[in-house]
Amino acid sequence: MDIRKEAAVVGAGTPDEEQLEKINALAKSPLRAEEVYAFRVRLCDDRPDRDNERFDTAALPRLAELFYGKTGIFDHNWSAEGQVARIYRTEVCTETDGARAIYAECYMLRTEKNAALIADIEGGIKKEVSVGCAMAARRCSI
Repeated sequence: MDIRKEAAVVGAGTPDEEQLEKINALAKSPLRAEEVYAFRVRLCDDRPDRDNERFDTAALPRLAELFYGKTGIFDHNWSAEGQVARIYRTEVCTETDGARAIYAECYMLRTEKNAALIADIEGGIKKEVSVGCAMAARRCSI
């Protein structure tokens, strides 16, 4: 069994016209493509994790909807200071092994403050993400 907890950055760069339109739907002021760094992350899936818990496959589409518009933060620290990115699109995909996973397209501004983070993403240093959520109930599938 492949037990995975991590999620990953899987694509990054300057947004195209369609992406920029979706980003600007969330921005307070219109942004130009050169002002934005867009990247795609794998958030979570329906495989068992290291705690032998998993997201229900049928729940993934609704969960993907709930991630739309959410802000990316550092280390689950709920502070405005740690807010660095925002999710502008989500989708549920079937992976090569048949697992279903939520992917999110995110953006951040190309600022001096974010330059080191963007470099770390591009260099493969910052490559994992972790989702934070709470479930109403846990059920054993046995």
